[in-house]
Amino acid sequence: MKKVLGLVVAIATVCAMGFSAAPAGSVGLDWQIRQELKLDKEPLDIASSADGKWLFVLAPGEILVYPLTGGDSIAKIPVDPAMDRLSFSQQDNCIVILSRTGKKVEIIELQEVHDIDVSGLPFKGPENAPVVITIFTDYQCPYCARLEPLISQVLAKYPNQVKYVNKNFPLSNHKFARNAAIAALAAARQDKFWEIHHKLYENMNALGDEKIRQIAVELGVNIEQWEKDMADPAIGNLVTRDMVDAQRAGVRGTPSIYINGKFLKNRSLEGFQAMIEEELRRKQ
Repeated sequence: MKKVLGLVVAIATVCAMGFSAAPAGSVGLDWQIRQELKLDKEPLDIASSADGKWLFVLAPGEILVYPLTGGDSIAKIPVDPAMDRLSFSQQDNCIVILSRTGKKVEIIELQEVHDIDVSGLPFKGPENAPVVITIFTDYQCPYCARLEPLISQVLAKYPNQVKYVNKNFPLSNHKFARNAAIAALAAARQDKFWEIHHKLYENMNALGDEKIRQIAVELGVNIEQWEKDMADPAIGNLVTRDMVDAQRAGVRGTPSIYINGKFLKNRSLEGFQAMIEEELRRKQ
């Protein structure tokens, strides 16, 4: 997976100069130009994000956004040409612009869009649905288990518009979460993924290697083939890929929900609906 170099709302352009600050008592200061940007318009103001990701340049009529790691602008945000000052709020992930002559302030909320690889994974809903819900989960996470009924509600409300994909992010303090993920993906080769997926959550507090095997037996899985598939490195690689994807998307815990690559903060039914409806409007 790679992160899309884009934002939900666009942004502007500038040059950045990095330097290493000298500690107190030093006899000199070293510096170097880290990045140089050629602009088509006169820069009016500039700001950068505290996390070192983004550089924002206000030019007449637009804001350009650049990755601080280098490269071309990833977005342009059209703004009132009268806007002549810019700042960035890291806490709220918002650009604040103002016009001194127009006596106006605007706040632009930004949201990163991630390109999350869901190839080769089981899913519910239409394969080419306009809205893709991707959830990073852990089979020993109680919050993930509690989310299941809500996902069913969402899918029932949007049967033709939403595709749901589960990705694995087994936490290090959950001893059997990775094995459970491998077991579920191995069962997917026998079209039993969702059956074992739900049963693993139902038995979350009792999970262990024997319990996982018992669940597979009860669901009528061909155990000999299932055990061979569990040992297939390709299955383990899928779980590892999910974990790498999660880290790149900034996942820190489970469940972490992304709708068309955008992180969902409000995990209520209303929160799902609001973002899904917004994505459907964007697709029109």
